Amino acid sequence: MTDATTRAMPSALPPSEAELAEWRALSREEQLARYREVLQHPDCQRITSSTMSDIRAEAQRRVAARRG
Repeated sequence: MTDATTRAMPSALPPSEAELAEWRALSREEQLARYREVLQHPDCQRITSSTMSDIRAEAQRRVAARRG
């Protein structure tokens, strides 16, 4: 396994029990450092005029379209 597959990181997806246990074992400082690392990714640096409600509605529309 690579380090990327074993490091507990914040995610929009629900964690597995193992991932949750690993996350909880981290110190608060390490959890914050990992949040900062994720939030500083270029994908998180985009500016948009969309609201959170707009983004959520679009995501729900895409999920509904995939389900047919």
